[in-house]
Amino acid sequence: MSSAVRRSILAVITATVLLAVGAGVAVVVTDALGIRTEPAAQMQPQPPEVAPATDVAPPPRFTTVDAPSGPRYDAALDELLDAVADASRRGSDASLTIEVGNDPDDETYRLEGDAGELTIVAAGESGAVRGIYDIAARIRAGEPAVVDLGVEVASRLPFRMVDLGAVGVVPDAEAWAAGTDYSHASRAFENVIVPDAPYIDEGALAEAYGEFDAFLRHVLADGYTAVAFPGFVEYVTFDAVDGVYAPDDDHAARARALREAFTPFWDRADELGMDVFLRTDMLALTSPLEQYLVGRFGSLDTANPELWDVYTSGLDELYAAAPAVDGILLRIGEAGEVYDVDGWDVSSKLAVTEASDVHAMLEAFTAQAEASDREVIFRSWSVGVGAVGDMHTNVQSYDEVLAGIDSPALIVSTKYTLGDFYSWLPLNDTLAQGDQRRIIEFQSRREFENFGAFPNDLGPEYQYALQTLLAENPQIEGVWVWTQDGGPWRAGPMTLYLKTGFWQLYELNTQLAGALARDPDADVAAITAGWAREWFSDDPATVSAITEAMALSREAVTQGLYIEPFAEQRVFAIGLEPPPMMWIFEWDILTGDSAVLDVIYEVSRDQIDDAIAGGERAAAAVDEMQALVEATDAATWRDPAMREAFVGTLAYEADVLHLLSTYRAMILHQAQWHDTGSADAYAAWQSDRDAFVALAAEHTATYTGDVNYPAYNLTAAQLGVERADRDLAMAWLARILLVLAVTWVVIGMLSARTRLVRRPGAAAARAAWLAATRPWRARESTLGMLPLDRWLLIIVPGGLLVATRAVQTSFLSWTHLAVVFGAWLVFLLVVRAFVRERSPWPVIAAVGGVLVLRSILTLFALSFTGPGGYWFIFWTDPLRRSIYITIAFALFVWLFVAAGWALSSQFGARRATGIVLAGIGAGLAIPAVVVGLVGLESALTLWNDEMGLLPWGLARILGITTYLDIPPETPWFAAGVGAVVGLIGVFLAVTWRRDEVSS
Repeated sequence: MSSAVRRSILAVITATVLLAVGAGVAVVVTDALGIRTEPAAQMQPQPPEVAPATDVAPPPRFTTVDAPSGPRYDAALDELLDAVADASRRGSDASLTIEVGNDPDDETYRLEGDAGELTIVAAGESGAVRGIYDIAARIRAGEPAVVDLGVEVASRLPFRMVDLGAVGVVPDAEAWAAGTDYSHASRAFENVIVPDAPYIDEGALAEAYGEFDAFLRHVLADGYTAVAFPGFVEYVTFDAVDGVYAPDDDHAARARALREAFTPFWDRADELGMDVFLRTDMLALTSPLEQYLVGRFGSLDTANPELWDVYTSGLDELYAAAPAVDGILLRIGEAGEVYDVDGWDVSSKLAVTEASDVHAMLEAFTAQAEASDREVIFRSWSVGVGAVGDMHTNVQSYDEVLAGIDSPALIVSTKYTLGDFYSWLPLNDTLAQGDQRRIIEFQSRREFENFGAFPNDLGPEYQYALQTLLAENPQIEGVWVWTQDGGPWRAGPMTLYLKTGFWQLYELNTQLAGALARDPDADVAAITAGWAREWFSDDPATVSAITEAMALSREAVTQGLYIEPFAEQRVFAIGLEPPPMMWIFEWDILTGDSAVLDVIYEVSRDQIDDAIAGGERAAAAVDEMQALVEATDAATWRDPAMREAFVGTLAYEADVLHLLSTYRAMILHQAQWHDTGSADAYAAWQSDRDAFVALAAEHTATYTGDVNYPAYNLTAAQLGVERADRDLAMAWLARILLVLAVTWVVIGMLSARTRLVRRPGAAAARAAWLAATRPWRARESTLGMLPLDRWLLIIVPGGLLVATRAVQTSFLSWTHLAVVFGAWLVFLLVVRAFVRERSPWPVIAAVGGVLVLRSILTLFALSFTGPGGYWFIFWTDPLRRSIYITIAFALFVWLFVAAGWALSSQFGARRATGIVLAGIGAGLAIPAVVVGLVGLESALTLWNDEMGLLPWGLARILGITTYLDIPPETPWFAAGVGAVVGLIGVFLAVTWRRDEVSS
């Protein structure tokens, strides 16, 4: 067997192995992407109803009240008398008598007597004040004050907690105006807490206390019994733990000052009958505390019970100093910089990520709670980090994390949705799991549905959730309702509960959740009508118009902000479960990336017309809502400002939903063109694109800088439009380049066997073809080439590489081009440095020839519908993606094999291998160092902004490295690997002593 045959066989075997490895890489990529769907079991709430129009019932004029004394009675009677005073008209005089039993915590009561002489007979103080608040609530709702005489009234769920609302939050319009602050920190009390001693601004503290008192009175009237107050380590000195804070450390002094400042807040809640839970992430840290824990335990070892003893000793200290605090509320599943406040040395870390960590933490906290007669609320929420990352949505994970933890002091708190507070999600089946006491979380100001800026009546859905879950789990004993909190505070409308903006709109959901927690069978339509009478008008026609509009509100939200065929599926990707909205990536960013939009199309492929029609239905629904409210008589509204706000919010919603309707049609038709190549789909995309561009300009002109109705962030969408505009032109450029490249290869193939080789440039094409496919002939193929041919060996492959990559990026990503070309340039320069006085043309021919073949593959993929089509296939077609990756990977590695083979005739196998490895190492290490110096997150953000592959909002909110779990030190690891490979290459490439002897 001749050496030529042996080499050919070896080349075939090598190519086969590379293709097999490439196929393995394709399998790994497909597995890593993990894109799959399954139907989501939708909630089945009753269709929204409209309560019959009724006249307002005038309340009695309570001229005599016989009630026990005390702060709880005083607050309840204040609310009752204020409700009567606020009524548009009043009825006859009446007396009210309160008869109270001996059970202070029992909320049960009944009404006796009649409207003229009314008596509340209660089991205890809680029942008595609840009866007073209920009468006041009916009066505010325009309903008869006295109903169901003799009927015992009890609350189904005794525990009804709220967040802190907007207490202590400064309504600074400048902070909201930019709309780009995605911090999740409320910055409550930022004007109360000052950096230096005495650490408290007494004037601001007094103002905040007044806000807190008003907030407590309001939520008590809405039916709530507990409040979650932010903070824990801020109030603890850790005096019982030697070494956390030095004697002169201002952290301890500040903690004492803050504890003394806020203890009266907690005392006030306690005297009004509200339980207080301190709300904190774990691990909660200060710099000295973190240093102490790491110094003592070697790391933040959250599986070590002794670490948790430090925290529970802090609780012992805090409970002794502030007896009104009833417990602690813990979250382990979300933390980090997004919650940090500048200048404030309190932070949190995602450090409790294993089931063993949770067990150690909860065993310590529940033991402390049992000993101190307190309670621990543990939130099952997590953003997906660590082994416990899906305990919120996976019943097996939930059981693994919490099985066996059965302390009577433990309450587990879980969102009612199987995920975050989005529509279209199933009911959270983990709420039917376990033996622990449970509470259900609800959000009034729906952060993902424009922060409550749109009408959004959640009554039927809340009712379905409560009725279903209570039937499945008798351990459920309460709710936690977020009146304000959730998501970034200053990236949406400046609506602050009880303070600024149209907060009355989402007050409806707070009232609904409180009422349904007490009576899951309550008439939700009547509650909505009562809300309309309380805040807007007592005119039956106006109330009917408002309630009819609210009955349409869910269709507008669920169809306008979601694409139904996608939203009704559970979608899984990169080990996570993306939410059902996605095309609006987190709050207000209309995304333009290929990954999300192409997958949405793929999921919706068979229902494109229905998906587009959903947006049109939503727009029609809000148009109808707008017409209903605008048709009301302005004179019938209680406050002209309320009518103006309602009309304004509906105009805003109409603008947004019409904008989104055109955008969804545009992105779906664009993907349809990539999928089918249909001229009709392309024409539809062009029409939709023009409509969207016009509406986007109008939207930004109207709402930019409006803190009440802020413009959506359209940057990512507009970048996507810019890329899409270039797709067809890029496809034509790819076709032209493909023809030229194939022509070059064909000339090389023919020149190897015909006299065509004598033509100008043909020798270069021949050398490139032979060196790429039979690199052992690279040296002979370049002998005797003319200067023109040598230049063409550089210009054709180099130019084709530049042009291919430029087309692939639509001439928009110079970062991508710089990294790719920089790496190749470093590789070639290193190889050239080792070749020195010997001819470089064999290796140039081999590398250039394979680069041409690699470019042909890419250009073929780009030639159909441009870069958009290229990425469409990558995200949506596993078979074609795998074929492409298999061949592309094989060609990529073959380039280095061919380079080494070409060099071996000049340097021998060892030195040739070393030269190639040195070039590879340098080509990896130097760009990696540059990326490391710039910062991986910054580099990925810049690259992704130009390429539009992943959601633009990732970098602005979570960070690409955080979301994809990429270690920030990855560039330095890559640089280290490159350096090692390079050094090995240098070792192999240098002349050894025996080389000199043999020569």
